[in-house]
Amino acid sequence: MLTGRLACALLAMYALAGGTASSAEVGDDGLHKQPWFMDSFLEMGDDLETAAGEGRHLLVLFEQAGCPYCRELHEVNFAQTDIVEYIQENFDVLQLDLWGSREVLDFDGETLEERDIASKWGVSFTPTTIIFAAENAGAVSMENAEAFRLPGFLRPFHYMSSLEYVVEGKYREMGFQRYLQEKFEKRRSQGIESDVW
Repeated sequence: MLTGRLACALLAMYALAGGTASSAEVGDDGLHKQPWFMDSFLEMGDDLETAAGEGRHLLVLFEQAGCPYCRELHEVNFAQTDIVEYIQENFDVLQLDLWGSREVLDFDGETLEERDIASKWGVSFTPTTIIFAAENAGAVSMENAEAFRLPGFLRPFHYMSSLEYVVEGKYREMGFQRYLQEKFEKRRSQGIESDVW
């Protein structure tokens, strides 16, 4: 039987070892990684066209080293099987570093470092998820390609809903708040509780 002192010692050792129930891998660049993130030449127009050619959307995820909410995104949202399966089925995912120096070819043909494209696209904190819809392949600007943006960390219900919002094409018909309200009402009428917090 575990004594209180032994249990505390084991928990302390586990914490010092950096363990969590669903610890995400951290790469050499300090960003959390997922095995389903795509490798890319960082050419936005080509990446969207490739995704669209496979009936998928392009999801660009801006993160930065040491970001606690980026960690939450990986250890909470990306630990949800339904979210990961939905992403893998419907999106190509490209990770960019808010402060990174890799060269990125923007939709308009301009080549910028990651940190500069983040600034150009109005990304100022992390995580920021930008979804480019398949139907916008061939767009010559980020503004024309972008379908929806998630500035910051959203809990699993809202994150999944934002993905569905684009995949279902609802972003063309209504605002996200209205979409969420209709989703809540539908689930409530079916007797389904939504874990929003």
